[in-house]
Amino acid sequence: MKKIRVDENWKGKRADRLLAFMYPQFARSAVSKLFDHKQVQKGGAPLKAGEKLHVGDEIEVEDHLLVDKPPSIEIPVIYEDRDVVVINKPVGVLSHSKGAFNPEATVASWLRDYAHLKEKGDRVGIVHRLDRTTSGVMITAKTPDAQSWLQKQFSQRKVKKTYVAIVEGHLDEKEAVIDMPIERNPANPKSFRTGATGRPATTQHKVLSETDGHSLVELRPTTGRTHQLRVHLRAIGHPIVGDTLYGGKPALRIYLHALELELTLPNHERKSFTAPLPPEFEGI
Repeated sequence: MKKIRVDENWKGKRADRLLAFMYPQFARSAVSKLFDHKQVQKGGAPLKAGEKLHVGDEIEVEDHLLVDKPPSIEIPVIYEDRDVVVINKPVGVLSHSKGAFNPEATVASWLRDYAHLKEKGDRVGIVHRLDRTTSGVMITAKTPDAQSWLQKQFSQRKVKKTYVAIVEGHLDEKEAVIDMPIERNPANPKSFRTGATGRPATTQHKVLSETDGHSLVELRPTTGRTHQLRVHLRAIGHPIVGDTLYGGKPALRIYLHALELELTLPNHERKSFTAPLPPEFEGI
């Protein structure tokens, strides 16, 4: 815990301005959250961000949520050159932090240490995102120029993405295109649904194999909407196994894996990267 005694220089100033001065390495919005989480106190009581200071006030700041470094994790590297690192993201790992008050390890925090990145920010080096519940191939950038180069390809739909999923039941059409707009679900803002007023979304699917109650399906999205594959599969009546948010039966994980990624690297070489199918996908 850090203790700060207010002197004449800060008389009549707002408390949040003092903290922004004390923590110049962080964005003011991040520092302000210390007040939201009651981590700034005066006389044992939470201090409000806009409260005016008096000479002699003793401010106590619990800043571990802000300054603690995320723990180290291991992530398999598929490919690396001077511009990029391609990884096989494990299931359960976030692509990037949800904000300054999320101290868990992420792909972004791993990359910062692995590639010795100097830039600041929760999303430095993150070109695209895989959900926490999705494993598989993911490309990251070592430099701002490489990040911009790669992100432009995603935005212009020049990247070919292939996923595999295990879904409930057997699909009537073994190979088809799902073309349904996707919008946020007003009844549950953390989820999405198909709807006429949503943004265009298209997914190609192909059944690879079937068991008694499930199908292994190859998925090729031509757009990149949030939760697109999960929403589309639910919409056709075949939710992904484990995806309880979208109607799937409970399982050890959501059975969605980013299998292959094809794009042009900053060195202008067109390459394809593959992340092997996890062993738990076999036998379901």
